[in-house]
Amino acid sequence: MPLTTDNSRLSPGFSRVLVLLFLSVFINYIDRSNLSIAAPLIKDELGISASQLGILLSAFFWTYSTCQILSGWLVDRFDVKWVFAAGFFLWSSATAVTGLVHSLALLTLVRVVLGIGESVAFPGYSKILATHCPEGRRGLANSIITAGLALGPSFGLLFGGTLVAHYGWRPFFIVIGSVCLLWVLPWMRWMPAADMTTRAHNGGPGMREILRQRSAWGTFLGLFCGNYFLYFTVTWLPFYLVRERHLSMTAMAKVGGGYFLVAAISAGLSGWSSDRWIRAGYTPTVVRKTFLAVGCVGSGLFLLATVLAPLHWSILWLMVTGVCFGFSASNVWAVTQRLAGPRAVGRWCGLQLFVSNSSGVVAPAVTGLLLDRTGHFFWPFLVVSIILWIAVLPWVFIVGPIEPVPWGQPNVVLTKAEPAYSN
Repeated sequence: MPLTTDNSRLSPGFSRVLVLLFLSVFINYIDRSNLSIAAPLIKDELGISASQLGILLSAFFWTYSTCQILSGWLVDRFDVKWVFAAGFFLWSSATAVTGLVHSLALLTLVRVVLGIGESVAFPGYSKILATHCPEGRRGLANSIITAGLALGPSFGLLFGGTLVAHYGWRPFFIVIGSVCLLWVLPWMRWMPAADMTTRAHNGGPGMREILRQRSAWGTFLGLFCGNYFLYFTVTWLPFYLVRERHLSMTAMAKVGGGYFLVAAISAGLSGWSSDRWIRAGYTPTVVRKTFLAVGCVGSGLFLLATVLAPLHWSILWLMVTGVCFGFSASNVWAVTQRLAGPRAVGRWCGLQLFVSNSSGVVAPAVTGLLLDRTGHFFWPFLVVSIILWIAVLPWVFIVGPIEPVPWGQPNVVLTKAEPAYSN
């Protein structure tokens, strides 16, 4: 049962867990984006081409994408507390090991392992929020996670870029991966264990039933387009700023970090605003779709202006792009959580992430190929902008009314409700 009503405050117990979720996605995006910070140095050290670098940057997504269906099933079938802890331990360990390897093959292997560990993250987040957070507070809760998503690369660029410039990239990976393992300790203390007995697939709909929902395909395609943009910026933005805009590593860290910081602030304000609109009487359908459409159109427009403008204007347009990104990112998972409900959200998210994160394989590799052929970033930026504009179509026209799907009668017997977070 939910902890709060739509108009009440989040309980202290749930707030502590929400802080841990924020920290976990913050760490998650440091760990997945830190390779892009070191990309110019790794390229020179290993003597690899831009195409090879693009493949290395995309290796994480090979397993991150393909493991999503399994991870979604796991968080629906087993206690999300333990599934999440195991994934977090694996991905932090892989980050630390990255600083110890010295070949392209081993770097690729470690990134593949990192993808396996991080695949539990977003199905886990959605499972927790769909079960314990009501619609009237879900925009804010999701925006806190989105803020962590943006602040991870921001921290990595602002501080990691500076550390890499002074001490090299290997100590950065080792220290970050080792220190972040401490997160597991408060998680095990504050996250309550589920207490329920299940029969037959945990009472939720099967994968086929989810795939028959038109709105499910809308969320799959919409997130694919949005993730193409996200993973382009996470993997190639530092390289673009250094090699095409000729910024120093320190200047790159400030500009790139500033972009993600602006996106985090925008996400927080957008999530709060969307909840206010819903509590004021507007429907989740109107509110969520409006934020998603405006965010996608604006991000594509200002991203293209970024690559066309002179340097100082380019930096300004990049920051405005971050604002627009926050509009859409804070509302994506609120749509899925409301549509799927707590019984199906893990599997729905797993399928959604399986489809959408294939863009993480495509975007870095395509960018590398275009860069090798053209020698500059105009065409990669144009491709990303077009894909962002296309994203409006599934969010607005394929996703139907954002109301809970009326799944069939549950075939589950609960001995006790999954525990709410107490005060």
